[in-house]
Amino acid sequence: MRGPEPRPGWVVTADAAIDTDLGVLKTGKEADVFLLERAVPDDPDQFSLLAAKRYRSSEHRAFHRDSAYVEGRQVRRSRDRRAIERKSSYGREAAAAQWAGAEFAALTMLWSAGAPVPYPVQIDGTEILMEFVGEHASSGEADGSAASRVAAPRLARVRPDAGTVEAYWDQLRHAMGVLAALGYAHGDLSPYNVLAQGERIVIIDLPQVLDLVANPHGTDLLMRDCRTMCTWFRSRGLDVDEGELFAELIAQAW
Repeated sequence: MRGPEPRPGWVVTADAAIDTDLGVLKTGKEADVFLLERAVPDDPDQFSLLAAKRYRSSEHRAFHRDSAYVEGRQVRRSRDRRAIERKSSYGREAAAAQWAGAEFAALTMLWSAGAPVPYPVQIDGTEILMEFVGEHASSGEADGSAASRVAAPRLARVRPDAGTVEAYWDQLRHAMGVLAALGYAHGDLSPYNVLAQGERIVIIDLPQVLDLVANPHGTDLLMRDCRTMCTWFRSRGLDVDEGELFAELIAQAW
């Protein structure tokens, strides 16, 4: 399955393109992320760097909070649903594909709505290819140099000045507002899954995005997102309140 249209100009779609793994970007509880080069040999204009997120089956991952996030989700194929419930080997693979599919769908929805998330290039089973968010090169500017292969740092790792903190806060409110207006919450939002790419933020790690109405834990997890992010911004000197943010988002959701 391909990403939404219109595709960004940097996306390489040529049949002659070759994918090359360049190493691990991040290891996580439920998936690992690799840096991947997609290029057409002898055509320097046909080049891009991608992040390849590869989900593990449930027996090889350490993500134990599934139940709170999947309530209210529907598994379309009855065979998959029964296999997941039995926890068979096929069911474990189906569960991993379910998480990958949920993240790809969330990225597609949010990118199309104008939220600051990586562009989802394609999904194949339990692997998602998406925009690589680099520290020194924006999309379309990657040239294969060492600098262009440096991932943008996580928000938790940066020390921005006061003006940048305010700009990040405005962007975060907008992004959370886009989600809320669509009826969703991130569900696991923290400074560790928000990237700081220069003057902009990019939200990542979206497999657990949840429906605020269908999921009985929806508003509780939204409040947790608000509390976690407001705590970080207060630690950087910004006077923000999680209750006010939560009320603002709920107003946009209903």
